[in-house]
Order: sequence, then C-alpha cells, then structure tokens
Amino acid sequence: MRISLSIILLFALTLSGCAGKKTAAPRAAAQPRAGSPAAAAASATNQTLIVTSENVLVGKVTLVNPTARFVVLNFPLGKMAAVEQRLSLYRRGLKVGEVKVTGPAREDNIVADLVAGEAEVGDEARSR
Repeated sequence: MRISLSIILLFALTLSGCAGKKTAAPRAAAQPRAGSPAAAAASATNQTLIVTSENVLVGKVTLVNPTARFVVLNFPLGKMAAVEQRLSLYRRGLKVGEVKVTGPAREDNIVADLVAGEAEVGDEARSR
C-alpha cells in the first residue's frame, strides 16, 4: 500500500511540473524596407566575424648565459625557429631584447645569441 501510494504521489508531482506555464516562442523582428537607413544599419550589424589564426612563432627562454650573451630557447614540438632568424624577447608584454638564432638545436631546444637588450628565464621569444 505504501509503495503504490509513493508511486502515485511521484507520478502526480511529475505531471504537475510538466503542466506549468509555457513560454511563447520569440517573434521575428520586422525587417526594414530595402534602401532605408535602417536597412543599411541592419546589414552592417548582421555581418559575421571572421577569425584567422596568426602564424607567429612563440618560444620560451629556458637558460641564460649573460657572460657569453646567449640563451637557450624552447619551442613547441613541430615548431622550431630557423637558423639566422631574429626573434624579439618579451617580458610581461614589454619588449626587453632581441636574439638571433644560431644553433645547435636538440629536440625542442635551440641556442640563440643575444643581440640587443637583456634576457631572463621565462621570457617569451616571438617572431615578428
């Protein structure tokens, strides 16, 4: 008796939740007449946004030798800087130096000479 009463009560609660007030579907906005200023404004706001990826090479400074003025840069797998390529060094978004990749390279690391400015471990090396 208790089980059947519980099932009936559960069924009644389920139906009462589904029987609630339904919201109406949103209406489509009226379209402005062609040639009107409102139509020109509407077409300007309905343009789709196109996003393109930027092909900037980004690596991190993993070792700095201030006496010999060289750094070791680490790049993501499959994206290595080319020998003789110049990269800018950034720290917290500000440019702090420039390096010239000289090699040698091992796995995802490569050596670069410090041409201008300074470098610290953790700086970001970016192509222009």
